[in-house]
Amino acid sequence: MANSHSVPCLLPGGLSVDDRGQLTFVQGFNFANVRRFYVVENFSTSVVRAFHGHRREEKYVFALTGSAIVAAVELADVSHPDPNSKPFRFVLSARSPGILHIPAGFANGFRALEQRTRLLFFSSATLEDSVKDDYRFKYDQWGTDVWKSENR
Repeated sequence: MANSHSVPCLLPGGLSVDDRGQLTFVQGFNFANVRRFYVVENFSTSVVRAFHGHRREEKYVFALTGSAIVAAVELADVSHPDPNSKPFRFVLSARSPGILHIPAGFANGFRALEQRTRLLFFSSATLEDSVKDDYRFKYDQWGTDVWKSENR
């Protein structure tokens, strides 16, 4: 069951550049509950990987290269998710480092905005535990606007 006090949030990072090169960091991130990691890269910017949820597993997402729209929506009831729930929407970019925390009780997904975008996911669950706590929904379960780029 989702924790109503915890919502997805971005832990800001930064870049430090000098004559030797560049250092990318997120000082506020703690690996205390990380059990595994994986990297995901889509072949096309039109591919949406969504929605994938867990009641107990937390995720952390970092853009290694490129940029992506990452969305997360609360799952109060995994059997009958509320179609009117509004997804949280973030744009992650390697040019503006930060780690997105997706708490337990949320479904998440992403769409790359650039070719060769690579997202690094950290998980609080082992693969065996994750498979037992796995809920999948269509990419448009909460509409398609979340995946669109906004003209400004």
